[in-house]
Amino acid sequence: MYLSDIYVGDGLKGIPRGTVKKLRLFTYHFNYYGTSGIEDYIGMDGPWDIRRVLGTVPVAEDGSAYFTVPANTPISVQPLDSEGKALQLMRSWFTAMPGESVSCVGCHEDANSTPSVRRPGALARAPSQVTPWRGPTRGFGWDREVQGALDKHCVGCHNGQQHAGGKIPPDLRRAEPRVLPLSDAPFPPSFYALRRFVRSPGLEGNPQLLPAADYHADTNPLVQMLRKGHHNVQLDEEAWDRLVTWIDLNTPAYGTWLEIPTARGNAAALQCRVRRIESARRYAGMSEDPEAIPPMTIEPVTPVMLPPVEPLAPTVRVAGWPFDADQAKRHQAQGAASTQMEIELRPGIKMQFALIPAGEFVMGDPTGYADEKPAFRAKVDRPFWMGTLEVTNEQYAVFDPAHESGDEGKMWLRWSRGDYHPLTQPRQPVCRVSWDEAQAFCRWLSEKTGRKFSLPTEAQWEWACRAGTDTSQSYGPMGADSAAFANLADSALLDLCRGMEKVRPFLAIDPVDDHNTVSAVAGSYQPNRWSLYDMHGNVDEWTSSSYLPYPFSAADPRHAVPQSRRVVRGGSWYDRADLARSGCRLSYWPWQRVFNVGFRVICEGT
Repeated sequence: MYLSDIYVGDGLKGIPRGTVKKLRLFTYHFNYYGTSGIEDYIGMDGPWDIRRVLGTVPVAEDGSAYFTVPANTPISVQPLDSEGKALQLMRSWFTAMPGESVSCVGCHEDANSTPSVRRPGALARAPSQVTPWRGPTRGFGWDREVQGALDKHCVGCHNGQQHAGGKIPPDLRRAEPRVLPLSDAPFPPSFYALRRFVRSPGLEGNPQLLPAADYHADTNPLVQMLRKGHHNVQLDEEAWDRLVTWIDLNTPAYGTWLEIPTARGNAAALQCRVRRIESARRYAGMSEDPEAIPPMTIEPVTPVMLPPVEPLAPTVRVAGWPFDADQAKRHQAQGAASTQMEIELRPGIKMQFALIPAGEFVMGDPTGYADEKPAFRAKVDRPFWMGTLEVTNEQYAVFDPAHESGDEGKMWLRWSRGDYHPLTQPRQPVCRVSWDEAQAFCRWLSEKTGRKFSLPTEAQWEWACRAGTDTSQSYGPMGADSAAFANLADSALLDLCRGMEKVRPFLAIDPVDDHNTVSAVAGSYQPNRWSLYDMHGNVDEWTSSSYLPYPFSAADPRHAVPQSRRVVRGGSWYDRADLARSGCRLSYWPWQRVFNVGFRVICEGT
């Protein structure tokens, strides 16, 4: 197999050269008669067919790859970044005959494109052999491939026992599959508990080409919580690899057909198994039973007992902070001729700004995740103007009329426009816009108006969001009813998965109802004390800051390092309140166009 340049084509549009390090190769074990269909057999809104990981092959710096594949085998390819996370999901396959050479130009390249005339780096060596993935080729099943990582890193706490405060966290111990509260199909309980925190393309996903990295593992609440330091959990390289591979393979629960509880004892399936093995031997020269589980050494696992959470540092205090709503208004108006400003982008399309005063506050969250600590004294030296709304589709279109914020499909089946929730309405916030593109918008707006526009720093964003409050959210503490103030992941989000066949709505949500499944018209909820809307929820917002350990310093030269991860703030319609707190921070690469990330801008000066 020869691949000329993985970066050619729309499949990896916007991905910088050098990002792809390897290709993951996997194959399919298609269903037997009577074992599958448009139903949730293999996973909860998971794949139709069994996934079997073959392994990985290298990609040269110029994007070329040259490798051998097993003949008479459907091969699907996923380009991986430096952390082994898929940047695109190939949902078809190719098959090579014995001795055949197969080639393609790139990733979903135009059918009329041709390879470059340059000498590809991959052809300077013999074809690469597939490096097996953690043992022999086998069907990817949750209990074999992922549960061991949970046994090691998670069950020390997630063991069914009550914790301080009376809470019982999800039980992640190994257990026999059973029918669970939101399912009519039997799944392992630990699989069910974590599947709810993963966004995946689903059983019958969008038939169009997916935007690059749209389902990147980093966009999942599960990965975000673990990256941020969930109760001091530190996954090792193997645990991360197994978890990410599970996500990239569309979250399967089972790795063979006959281990699915509902298929056991199926006489037709057993007969098909024998017929398939014999046909493969006779017509393809293959002697393989895809139902077989190769013998593998499984080392005994001792649960990692987490170190105790460090005691809170002495309370950081700032004189005169926090302050109440009346004081917030006085701070905002002090010495200002006006606290509101308007910029016209073109006739009929304007941007509104609110004046944000200078001041000092306690930045971070001493009760939050590891990356939000330590809480420290932060100072915003100068007042600035901040957009009262996240930049909308109609505003962004003045800058880039070709941009598409896309949509969010319902889970299970996506066959018609009624199966999608649009994110493209004029007054919805723009999303699937990268940090690089948000920066370009700021430069364009600065040139257009003669004023300096930019993304806010982390400190500016959090100061503006809090507006004098020291609670988890600007509208109150954790657990406060968010429905009037923020578009978050709550019962309205379950509309994404209504009508599923064997699995009822199962996404992790908060117990409120904000009446919007995806992003709402900007400004639909109550503003904070400084007249800023949607600082919590709707879409996450890019900041100008690199993702660095606290304490934060705007003068840190690492903020200027190209291609460093950039911080997003505020949470979105897909996030529960825990990931939308005033002090919560997530991060993405500056080239990522994330499905639920947009931005708002600030203007220097008063």
